[in-house]
Amino acid sequence: MPDIKQNINILSNKSTTGIAAGKAVEDCIIELLKTKDSIRIVFAAAPSQDSMLDYLTKSTLIDWKKIVAFHMDEYIGLNPGSPQLFSSYLDANLFSKVAVEKHTIDVSNDVDQEIERYTQLLQQGPIDIVCLGIGENGHLAFNDPHVADFNDPKIVKMVDLDDACRIQQVNDGCFQSMERVPERAITLTIPTLFKGSHLFCVVLGANKSEAVKNTLTEPISTSCPASILTTHPDCKFYFDEEAYKQVASLHKV
Repeated sequence: MPDIKQNINILSNKSTTGIAAGKAVEDCIIELLKTKDSIRIVFAAAPSQDSMLDYLTKSTLIDWKKIVAFHMDEYIGLNPGSPQLFSSYLDANLFSKVAVEKHTIDVSNDVDQEIERYTQLLQQGPIDIVCLGIGENGHLAFNDPHVADFNDPKIVKMVDLDDACRIQQVNDGCFQSMERVPERAITLTIPTLFKGSHLFCVVLGANKSEAVKNTLTEPISTSCPASILTTHPDCKFYFDEEAYKQVASLHKV
């Protein structure tokens, strides 16, 4: 079991947290490109990633032409081009700003066919970096507790979203009400994310503090899927003080 204490970074606010994570990802990219012709990165799409992605897209040190980008999940049922789609978020915050080869999940396709297509793309090489967050219910990507499987045989799958997950999308300001949040999504599975060589996990805000506490201090369980991150050989955590406050009060980590 890795010593996660050395991988926990607590910053004062959302902006400084994202910048610290962005610098770490930048350093990792530069180091990897010393020995690899290209690297493959999975990106999350959520407000928690805003500051980090802003830092990365402004970097003058990253050769984006040598990066192949994926994203980790997508809603089913929204109209193509909808601003709530995670592909739309990444287009706005990343893909429109840098010359990167991108592969996004296209839910205008037949779901089974799209899962197969995206699975094949992911299998074409290793995942070098995963930029991710933790949900209010402890989910990773859209692997909510009721569908999370640490030994999932699938690489990509369709899932039903639980109520806590859908409420989070309203709390994040992505939808006006829970009724407007899709009930299903396509997601990379936990083993797929876990196979990433270097994980960078950014978690912001008081709404995430319970999930952070469960991730870092409770037994590893699919009741908090993110708890598995504590066993990864290289997962670096970046929390703002609000997200970390319940753990800080325990004085355990």
